[in-house]
Amino acid sequence: MKKEALGTLLVFLTALISGFSIFANKIFVATIDPLAFTAIRAIAIGAIFFILSLSYNHWRIKKFSTVSWKYLLSIGIIGGGIAFWLFFSGLQLTTSSRAGFIHKTLPIYVTILAFVFLKEKITKKQLFALGISIVGLIVLLYSTITPSQLWSNPQLGDLLILGATILWGVENILARKAMINGENNFIVSFSRMFIGGLFLAGVILILGKASLFLALNSTQWLYILISTLILFGYVLTYYWGIKYINVSKGASILIISPVITLMLGIIFLGEPAPLMQVIGSVIILIGVYFIATVKSEFSR
Repeated sequence: MKKEALGTLLVFLTALISGFSIFANKIFVATIDPLAFTAIRAIAIGAIFFILSLSYNHWRIKKFSTVSWKYLLSIGIIGGGIAFWLFFSGLQLTTSSRAGFIHKTLPIYVTILAFVFLKEKITKKQLFALGISIVGLIVLLYSTITPSQLWSNPQLGDLLILGATILWGVENILARKAMINGENNFIVSFSRMFIGGLFLAGVILILGKASLFLALNSTQWLYILISTLILFGYVLTYYWGIKYINVSKGASILIISPVITLMLGIIFLGEPAPLMQVIGSVIILIGVYFIATVKSEFSR
């Protein structure tokens, strides 16, 4: 299979996992502090990627990293640490619908940053397809939040969510840059998760909330284990995928995840399917189809 097709397929798998993750976490996160939840999962997944990285390098620590550790530390602290901290802080100050929409604008920032810093070729077709997908997202969310509610009375929470989303965009660029320079996707994934997890654990300790780790019961640990396996699949497929395709293309494909969540809710929970959500889903599918057909190239 050609690298372009493999990368595209892997990111579609990421979107599928993401849609399932949102569906599953409705159940899992209900009784667990989200910051502690994220920190534990990140450290565990980071440890797995550390082992995979060592195995890939034939267990030679001296050859663990190809790029500068400044890249890897930045990926972990920015994308795996600060961005999550801002996101969960913002989530406490705004509605989940507004936060969800702001987060789904990630492909816009990744596309701009990829064009400027990675010299990725962004065609009119790709921009048009991304625009279609964003319109579809707005239509999809119309039943829970109207366009006027999206833009009116921005709160501190909205700005924190936006800041987190932009930082995730920066992290995407750093990760792709590291892999362009020859770094293995396992090591990039390790940096994002393990270093980010340690950062979040440090935040929890500084805030005097270490008791959050000790207060978890056996059922919550089981939820964390299941969610950790799901997130591992997400990180594995996404960073592996953008190793082969433009990160702007990869991030744009992920916008299909709310459609998958909607379908799972309808099939397994018997949730209603309002007409606007169905129309929005169809528009998103059209946009993502055209994005998937874009060839990954550099402009100069």
